[in-house]
Amino acid sequence: MTDSSQAPGMRHSARQIWDYAMQTASVAQAFARNVEYSRGVLRVADDLFNLANYRKVMAISMGKAAHTMAAALSGQTGSLVGGIVAGVEASVESNVQTSIEAGGDRGAGSTPMLPGFRYFSGGHPLPTAGSMTAAGAILKSLHTLDADSLVIFLISGGASASVETPIDPEIQLQDLIATYRVLVHSGAPIAEINAIRKHLSAVKGGRMAAAAGGAHQVSIMVSDVPAASADDAGSDALASGPTMPDSTTVEDCHSIAARYRLVEKLPAPVRELFQRRALEETPRKNDPIFQRSRWWTILASGDAEAAAAAKATEMGFRTIIDHQCDDWDYQAATAHLLKRLREHAAEGTPACVISAGEVSVPVAGNPGTGGRNQQMALYAASQIAGENICFLSAGSDGIDGNSAAAGAIADGITMQRAADLDLHPEAALAAFNAYNLFHPLGDSVITGPTGNNIRDLRILLAW
Repeated sequence: MTDSSQAPGMRHSARQIWDYAMQTASVAQAFARNVEYSRGVLRVADDLFNLANYRKVMAISMGKAAHTMAAALSGQTGSLVGGIVAGVEASVESNVQTSIEAGGDRGAGSTPMLPGFRYFSGGHPLPTAGSMTAAGAILKSLHTLDADSLVIFLISGGASASVETPIDPEIQLQDLIATYRVLVHSGAPIAEINAIRKHLSAVKGGRMAAAAGGAHQVSIMVSDVPAASADDAGSDALASGPTMPDSTTVEDCHSIAARYRLVEKLPAPVRELFQRRALEETPRKNDPIFQRSRWWTILASGDAEAAAAAKATEMGFRTIIDHQCDDWDYQAATAHLLKRLREHAAEGTPACVISAGEVSVPVAGNPGTGGRNQQMALYAASQIAGENICFLSAGSDGIDGNSAAAGAIADGITMQRAADLDLHPEAALAAFNAYNLFHPLGDSVITGPTGNNIRDLRILLAW
């Protein structure tokens, strides 16, 4: 039976844990640990770059953390390094006060643009005209480099859509948008979505590195994709791997398209490439363009998990980390995590399960307002009614789907509280309209764009 008197306190505890994890696993702290400039030498993790040795040094920062990463680098190097910041529209508008070059928009935040950087903004999860403008500006800048240059790529999730231009001139913006919409709604995990994006793009799958004219390259990455191994934090799947050798192939693209029955849903110019088997391979591991390239992931979802687990333990919860369900269907992932929590709580002491990663939510019809985190939290609410369990799921970027929230918190009395307000959880779940249920309850997690992007974080508590 639910102890409803403790539920508000547990919701507060879950939010405290999430907030602490986001503060600890921040871009600023990751740069402080891994990037340092002193006496003309830039240290990036284990690499040293004497900036005086290069004719030109340029930084290209892209994705949802584009501004915060560029600001962290600029805080070390000052005016010695400039370049391009290509962010996501919502993030740029939150962080930049002055006008945005792509379209002349003005940001709503209080942080000024960095001197020496040109700013562009593109769309997410769908590309926009600004995405193509950003990609064009980056490629033009890279074409000015040579073997005596150094380019510092600052890469975070979101750049797949916000920096984009097709490799085939027959593919127009409306075709890109339609293709991205098909991929995002397919239910495929992000790595498979990105495999197809890479082979359709002039900037993904190592093609941005190829445009850099043989320059020395170092990529500093804030990862929002699954780690392929214990020492890998997403590698070439992050932002669709613009600067890295591609591990996916044309044949992979055809297999993925067949698995999710995508070809018939794609717009004509893209569909014809698949039907004619005209996709071209991206640069591979042994390509000479990567001989002067280095890559370092300085922040990933594991950092958020570790911080959350430390905080939960400090607060008195017996805590475990479980991300086995990464990229699962959201209902299967919810069932798995709740099973682990119930087993962990069987000894009768307060228990916590921490889980980073993302889930897939196939969308049907015309969705309402929400996102994968709120959809998962609402489904969890239906599975824990009457139990002493709290379930928080939220995105580290502060944006969940098409809503104003990063995610939501559910517990054993969510269903009853919704009914008391004449809200209808089953209908909201079916219509992918979770925001309009959680927000009236006061259980939305709202942060605004965070300038970070290291996947979603779930915090489950039992008492």
